[in-house]
Order: sequence, then C-alpha cells, then structure tokens
Amino acid sequence: MAFQQGHVPVLVIGGGIGGCGAALQCARSGVETLLVTPGPWTGGMITSGGVSAPDGNELSAWQSGLWGALLRQLRLELPDGLDHNWVSCFGFRPQQAESILQRWIREARPLSWWSGVEVLSLERNGDQLSKAVLQRNGEPITISFDVLVDGSELGDSLALADIPHRLGWDSQQQWGEPSAPSAEALKDPFFEREPVQSPTWVIHGQWQGPWTPPEQPVEPFSALFKGCADRFSLPQLLSYGRLPGQQLMLNWPLHGNDWPVDPGAVFSGDAQRQREQLTGLRQHSEAFLAQLQAACGPQLQPASAFAGEALAFQPYWREGRRLIGATTVIEQDLLPHSPNAEHQQQAIAIGNYANDHHYGEREWHLADKSMAWGGRRSGTPFVIPFGALYTPEISNLLMADKSISVSHMANGATRMGPLLLLVGQAAGQAAALCVQQRLAVAELPVSELQRQLLNDPVAPSGVVPCPELPWHQPDWAQLQLDRLDGESTQHQPATAPHEPASQQQRLLIQIDGERWWGDTESGQRLSLITLEPQVQQVLPDQHGRWLDLEGSANPFGPWWRVNRLCP
Repeated sequence: MAFQQGHVPVLVIGGGIGGCGAALQCARSGVETLLVTPGPWTGGMITSGGVSAPDGNELSAWQSGLWGALLRQLRLELPDGLDHNWVSCFGFRPQQAESILQRWIREARPLSWWSGVEVLSLERNGDQLSKAVLQRNGEPITISFDVLVDGSELGDSLALADIPHRLGWDSQQQWGEPSAPSAEALKDPFFEREPVQSPTWVIHGQWQGPWTPPEQPVEPFSALFKGCADRFSLPQLLSYGRLPGQQLMLNWPLHGNDWPVDPGAVFSGDAQRQREQLTGLRQHSEAFLAQLQAACGPQLQPASAFAGEALAFQPYWREGRRLIGATTVIEQDLLPHSPNAEHQQQAIAIGNYANDHHYGEREWHLADKSMAWGGRRSGTPFVIPFGALYTPEISNLLMADKSISVSHMANGATRMGPLLLLVGQAAGQAAALCVQQRLAVAELPVSELQRQLLNDPVAPSGVVPCPELPWHQPDWAQLQLDRLDGESTQHQPATAPHEPASQQQRLLIQIDGERWWGDTESGQRLSLITLEPQVQQVLPDQHGRWLDLEGSANPFGPWWRVNRLCP
C-alpha cells in the first residue's frame, strides 16, 4: 500500500469511537486510509473504555448510520437481545461490539489499522498539516498525508500541532449559556481544581449463578462509597449497567468510581501528574469493585472482559481539548424550542442525549432538555454542523470525536459514544471527498457531504432531526432531503421490522399522562416504553383496550419495550 512508501491519502489518529467510524467510512468510500490507535482495540469508549451500555441516540429515528448498523448487527448476533439494564436501551459486552468493528475494518480493503501506536509529533507548514511521526514497535515512522482526521479521545492533534483550542470552562458572558458560570464565579478555586469533568476508569464485574443480589449489603459500605447505598439499593446499583451473560458495567457517578482528583492532569504535560492520575483512577475503580464484592458475597467476581482483566483498556475521558472551529455548538443549540436553523442546514449528525456533567465537589445544575416520548422522557434532538469539525486555520484537519468545536456546557451532551460514531462517519466521508476532489476541508460543499451520508449504500446516516422518521421508513433518504430543502412532506411512520429475541404479549393498555402501562391477562402490570414513532403515535389513544404487541421485556428497566403492534 502507498503508506509503505511514507504517504497515505488519509491518516486517522485515534483510539476513540469517532476515529473508528471515520476510518471505516473513508475506506468504504474508496480512499486509502491508515488508522492508528494507541491500544489493542478500536471502539473507543464503547469497547476499549468499557462503556458498553451507551446513552443517547436510542429512538428509532436516531438509529441511523454506523451506530444503527452496529445495533442491528449486535441484535442478529446476541440471542438474548440488548435489553439488560436500566441506564440504556442497549447493553452488550465490549468484546461483542469490538469483534464486529474489527470485522468491518478487515472487510474495508483500502483500510489498514495499526494498533499500539503513539503519535510523537505532527509537522505543520502554514495552513496545512503534512507529516506525522509515529512510534510503532519501538521504531519511529514518518508518514505524510493529504488529510488528517483526529479521532483521539483528547484531541491530540490540537496539542501536537499547536492549534488554537479551548479547554475547560467558559463563562456565561461568552455565549449567554443558561447553565454556564459567570466570569465572577469562575474565580472560585473549584474551577481550577476541576477544570474538566471527572473521568472514570470503568471496571466490569461478573455475576455468577442466579440473579439474586442482596437487598442489603453483606458487609457495610466504607465511608468512601457509602453514598451509593444511601441512594440506591444493591440490585439497582448492579443492574444499572447489566450486560449479556450477567456481566456488569461499573461506571457509577454517585459516590462510585468517578475520580475527581486533578482531572486536568492528563492535559498538563507533566509525566508525574499523569502517572498519579492514572494510578488513582485504577486503584479507585478496583476498590469500588472490591467494596461491591464485600457487599454481595461470592456471586460477584471480576470479569475477564479486557484480555482477561476486569479493568477497561483505557479510562473513560468525558472531555478533551476542544477545537475552535468554523462553527461552535453551544448549550442553547441543544435545548428544546430553540433550534439553530443555520446549524440544521449544515447538519452532518444528530444527537439527543440529555445534558450531563460530572464533578466531584458539587452537582452542576443544567437547563432541562428533555421531552415526553414513548412512555418516559428522552433527550431532545440536536444537530452537529459541519463547521464544528474543522477550523479555518488548518485546511486539511477534521475532528471526529469529543474534540469537535463545542462549548464546555454543550460537551455534556455531545460526548456520548453513539453520536461520536456518527460524527466520525461524517468526518471520514468528508475526508474522502476532499481527497477525491482535491479540496480544502472548508471548500467542501456541505450539501454534497449530506447527500453522500444519506445515500450511503451500507450505513446511510441521517442529518434531519425528525423524531417521526424512523431509520426503516420507505423513501427515508428522500424524506430527509425534502426536509433539508424546506419541504414538509407528510408521511405515516412505518411499522418496525421484527427484532430477533422479541416476544408477543396481549395487554390491557393504561395511559396515565406521560406514563404507559399494560396489564397482562394474569393481572401483572408492566411499565411500557417504545422507541418507535408508529407506536408513539398510536398507543396513547388506546387507553382501556386490549392489544397484541410485540416487544422485549427488560425486568431491570423495569419496562416492556414495545416494538410494534401485531395485526
């Protein structure tokens, strides 16, 4: 391949899920691509980082692109489905998703992947990045490229190439964000102690035998973790991130294994601070698992989830350096009833996670961004505009993970794995078009990028935030294009396809405001939710009627997820 002579059209540096998505999409578009990752896996936070009960992009309308393709492949391969926990509508073991991603990488012939690689330096000439020095197997390798895609967890290219960027808090005076602190408040030493959100080193447990966690701990929780038991029962805590095969994702924010000590160390360039941070993260998560083992007894053991170890391959970094882009996504762009029309015209990915920030010393209150949907509440949709992926300062750089151009406040909603996979897919498609047409990133017409994403033959990715338009709708791409062009073509949401592992139930429907219930013929009452717009449209009018429904039981939600109405 060309990079054996020291050049590759597109180099993707990463380790984040966005980097994986970018490399896949670029190679599938026919452009030779080299993906380099620091660790042995390529799935970033949802595999290497252990966050395999991902939040966000749960509604059917947001299950497009590579994210939707991954969900559907997991459902085909996992006989027990994905309904195993209450933090997410999707739960899978990290290796299960990683094996699919690596299979896709092997099948994308113009794509090569090098694991265990450190990016030592980037060479910049004027407004272009031209070369990277990589360390592989202890040897430095210099690679030149036409386009660089940064899919790293922390925005490595911004530091390596001395590109202007943001890190940490922004004042309310900068953009008028309702949840941001004032410039005066930022003088509080808290903001210096915790300049970014707390990271977590996710650790996985393995439950053995019948699922019978004790309601009360076998041994009392230590003072360090006592807040967990004060606010949640042990069964609730353990089923929060329960996965297939009774593996447990332990990524617990409230008096759990978030590590708020010196969260800025990873950006400091001080090797001693960085080592101390990693040691603290590791030891804190190991202590959390040990405390849970003491509380539960011998049924809870460390899982062999990561090459025989319980601790994830990498920490879950919630925040990185942030590009100063052509466009910046701020908190107001995420909130309901405040759509940014300009951003929607430039949209290349859709997210919907309800904003969420993690700090050790205090809870941070955020403006509400939720809506009633399908028997519960869901985050309101927002878009990522193309201008958030590049800076006018560098003509051949695209960001593909958490380091896109967003405010610190907005990062709390834009940092989730499903959205980052879609952002990466868009960055990879843009990189391919720039190489094929010999364009600078800023010269690429966004309308062409949008059409390529919508008409992708393998994993078409949505750009219009319409909750009533599921991924499986006939003429889905054309309906998206119509809305981009300002046409409000009417449609009836399509019936969802059958899901493997789903069941049928006859239920008496009970509607109580935003909450839905279904009574079985034996008198059991089930909480009902749905991710499907057709069910959302029909079910609220069926109060007091018996219906045959198809869906999946999740006793840990606890809910019964309705997928479709039976004829």
